[in-house]
Amino acid sequence: MGALEGKVAIVTGGARGQGEAEARRFVAEGACVVFTDVLDADGAAVAGTLPADRAVFVHHDVSIEDDWRRVVDLTVERFGTVDVLVNNAAIHRFVSILDETVAGLEKVLAVNLVGTFIGMRTVAPVMLDRPGRAGGSIVNISSTAGLTGYSGHLSYGASKWAVRGMTKVAAVELGPAVRVNSVHPGPIATAMLGPDDAGLGDARFAHLPLARSGQVDEVADLIVFLASDASSFITGSEFVIDGGGMAGRRTIWDQHEPAADSGTDR
Repeated sequence: MGALEGKVAIVTGGARGQGEAEARRFVAEGACVVFTDVLDADGAAVAGTLPADRAVFVHHDVSIEDDWRRVVDLTVERFGTVDVLVNNAAIHRFVSILDETVAGLEKVLAVNLVGTFIGMRTVAPVMLDRPGRAGGSIVNISSTAGLTGYSGHLSYGASKWAVRGMTKVAAVELGPAVRVNSVHPGPIATAMLGPDDAGLGDARFAHLPLARSGQVDEVADLIVFLASDASSFITGSEFVIDGGGMAGRRTIWDQHEPAADSGTDR
């Protein structure tokens, strides 16, 4: 029996990258999944490789309230309820504070922050009114940019910091029936990571303790845990999956054997 056997999930941004990996893994773990995106061709291609009786792709702009109502209504009509929501959909914008515009900031916030808010608000009433079913789980995908400051990440970082804070408020307000947690990935090998123009490969991440980028399946492992009953006493928490980046940076001294003890006591 899979870790999510019998559960019904909505996964946004599911046409590629982390969202695709999560949707596939949820189905493999026994869940029924409605996965959504604005990338219709990619989403349809993914749906074509999954069992039609347990996986449905829906076009969905997370910044639009009517789209959210349609997705939740479809999920309940097709599968009976919603047990899990993964707010994964996001856009990335790399712009300095001096070059950022109000329009650019608002575009990022509309998807990353407002989309997450509307999702929680729309799904919560369904999760709160499910007699005889175990508690619901909402997983909000933030970022390590929601834990520290990165140059060029004003809009993206602001959205992810806000998702982190909003998660905690939701956990307090929706408990005990619904658990809400945030996940903070570091560099994960998806299109959002950007091209390796210099051909450096994982050398780009040599400063991380694990010295590589993460894989989408590694993130999916964590999301499955938070969606499952195995995490039943966890809510309002932040889960960092970043190869140790938030712990610190490797330096040239970490790449050599330590010098012999000089015998000096100080």
